[in-house]
Amino acid sequence: MDLYQELILEHSKRPHHVGLREPYDAEVHHVNPTCGDEVTLRVQVEGTGPDAVVRDVSYDTLGCSISTASTSVLTDEVIGHTVGEALRTYEAMRSMLTSRGADPGDEEQIGDGVAFAGVAKYPARVKCALLGWMAFTDALNRSGIDTTDSSPETQLSPETQLSPEPQGETA
Repeated sequence: MDLYQELILEHSKRPHHVGLREPYDAEVHHVNPTCGDEVTLRVQVEGTGPDAVVRDVSYDTLGCSISTASTSVLTDEVIGHTVGEALRTYEAMRSMLTSRGADPGDEEQIGDGVAFAGVAKYPARVKCALLGWMAFTDALNRSGIDTTDSSPETQLSPETQLSPEPQGETA
């Protein structure tokens, strides 16, 4: 079995930071209508703007191994980092996943996220891999972090500012 497949399976079988925890600043619930995957995600942030620190991300998922594993990787890559760093990681992950295989990903930027490079070749699975990441950026917005401000550290590209299909979110 390929090392990347093993990594995805490991994160799926033993997801990191799973289970909803308190305290939190925002909670969202996103659904991938194409396959039915769901994620409820909470974020706790300390500070404001791009220098705010992501103190915790907790979640519950109901879905495929790709969705669960990608959300597990998300937590490893953003907890303890500034919002600016977390958003750059998100952009790098999104870029790789939407490249249809042209972008192999940068392990320095997305860590274990490079394991999902092969997913980019399967458009139906890209939404699965991005579900937790889209929920994360939505939760940041709902917690009062402006991911659309003009600073390059936090600015998301226009097509990724919010999930195109937010579903039943709660705050």
